[in-house]
Amino acid sequence: MVPTGVSIALPDGYAAFVVPRSGLASKHGITVVNSPGTVDAGYRGEIKVTLLNTDRTEPYAISAGDRIAQLVIMPVVRARFVPVEKLPGSQRGEGGFGSTGYATAGQNPNQSGATS
Repeated sequence: MVPTGVSIALPDGYAAFVVPRSGLASKHGITVVNSPGTVDAGYRGEIKVTLLNTDRTEPYAISAGDRIAQLVIMPVVRARFVPVEKLPGSQRGEGGFGSTGYATAGQNPNQSGATS
């Protein structure tokens, strides 16, 4: 957990997401664990970044003032959940991880319900 010295007060209806910097990830293997880390509108504490060095052979030193992550602020919608006996059907159904994105033989990937 790397302290940033930064605290923010987001308005209701917004959230901030801590994401990796692409240069650190591609050049040094430095990424953010649990990315994106979410900062909700009610949080007032210091934002800390959970960094991970994926390079097992090279340590990576950081110093005060280094840009180690990015903060993306976006509007968020609050869902209102309604209990039901059965969910409506969908093209994907109950397929889990890896169940989309592959075309079946002879099909165009864009016609198979593939997602990116």
